[in-house]
Amino acid sequence: MAPRNCALCKNAKAIIKRPKTGQQTCKECFFLVFETEVHNTITSARLFKPGDRVAIGASGGKDSTVLAYVMKVLNERYNYGLDLFLLSIDEGITGYRDDSLETVKQNQRDYGIPLKILSYDELYGWTMDAVVSQVGRKNNCTFCGVFRRQALDRGAAMLNVDHIVTGHNADDIAETVLMNIMRGDIARLGRCTSICTQGEDTIKRSKPFKYAYEKEIVMYAYFKSLLYFSTECIYSPDAYRGHARAFLKDLEAARPSAVIDIIHSGEAFQVREEVKATQKAQQTCTRCGYMSSNVLCKACTLLEGLERGIADAGISDRGRRKLEAAGPSPDDMRTIPLFFMPSSVSTTPSLAASSSQPSLPGDASNSAGAFASHPP
Repeated sequence: MAPRNCALCKNAKAIIKRPKTGQQTCKECFFLVFETEVHNTITSARLFKPGDRVAIGASGGKDSTVLAYVMKVLNERYNYGLDLFLLSIDEGITGYRDDSLETVKQNQRDYGIPLKILSYDELYGWTMDAVVSQVGRKNNCTFCGVFRRQALDRGAAMLNVDHIVTGHNADDIAETVLMNIMRGDIARLGRCTSICTQGEDTIKRSKPFKYAYEKEIVMYAYFKSLLYFSTECIYSPDAYRGHARAFLKDLEAARPSAVIDIIHSGEAFQVREEVKATQKAQQTCTRCGYMSSNVLCKACTLLEGLERGIADAGISDRGRRKLEAAGPSPDDMRTIPLFFMPSSVSTTPSLAASSSQPSLPGDASNSAGAFASHPP
């Protein structure tokens, strides 16, 4: 069968079939569609304000590499007026993170975006290699996830930014919905599909790739010849998320729209008021000043457990009881530095959904809704 012409421009030969829509396009039209859908997501959710200082969470992987590139392109194309920074967290995983950081440094040079690297060792006095040597591989992802989230906020505070963007894509969010359902995690289920989160004591975070399929991000990186690091974390093969990921891939193979369908289902979930009333109110950690639902934040509890040789202190009730029975914390125990919110807070109106939308090559009616003013 002869190659079809691009469904959008009608001129060039179609070489890409979009996993998200099944649409067959040429390379240049695929780039435009992908970038414009991300732009529409940004403007419809009013993610940014002119003058915002925005940190891009950069790991060197495909998602963060494409995010950095697309954010630079859109910032220049639509005059967002953002000051962009790359923010990388070095967990201290030999043979994995040290290699991926070299990719981030190359991205810094290629894109001309300033880079800040903050390490677990610098912040907590522990690398993930050291954590795994003490706790094993059963719960290491819990330590890394908690430490990483706080490290991102602290790195952003050091850069004095208003906003953190991460490369979480549609597949990631759908997996999280499935995980929270399987675990019965009502608190997280109510907020895991939010495109933007912010508390009084945290820096605003958003996910511009919320509706972007993972396969399309890979295709974009491939056809743009972007440099990214593709090796999986050596400590993550047994992570619980892997089960949700495998299930989602099976669903997507049978029904490509399953990824977006699950996200929309998650958006429709509402937590009953009586359930909300049983959830702990947010406060600040009495030790480090970071947000917490307990007297000590999760990171401080995990770190104290490591320091005192009670690795499961922040993991299980038995570990917590062991920590309480051990008595007061030693005066010379390592603790996390006090957290301060950035002083830079902008009050200018956000980028509106009415921002000018580009026209497609050819008849826009063939775009299958890709350029609507609401998320795809």
